[in-house]
Amino acid sequence: MNRLKKRWNISSNWQLVSILIVFAITGFSSLQVAKPFLSLIGIPETFQPYWLYRILRLVLIFPIYQVLLVFIGFVFGQFTFFWNFEKKMLYRMRLGFIANFVDEKILKK
Repeated sequence: MNRLKKRWNISSNWQLVSILIVFAITGFSSLQVAKPFLSLIGIPETFQPYWLYRILRLVLIFPIYQVLLVFIGFVFGQFTFFWNFEKKMLYRMRLGFIANFVDEKILKK
């Protein structure tokens, strides 16, 4: 636990526990939200070929996870940690322009 606290630059065990809970809830929630979202856009679970349905669902889970991570982090009072975590991930994927846009236009930093 101390290695995670040092790596993430956090000081309390409570903050570490809340961050781990957010990761767990977000992972489960993104899986649950993806299926009805695919149905909403007209791709039912019985879509053929089934392997294509699975690939589409996996591709959809990624952006849902990113949004839910920041939102659920906000609910747990860890918005700053998760927004910084998300920005780091966006920059690594060469999508830093999204983080810059949100910072400038939405968060007004």
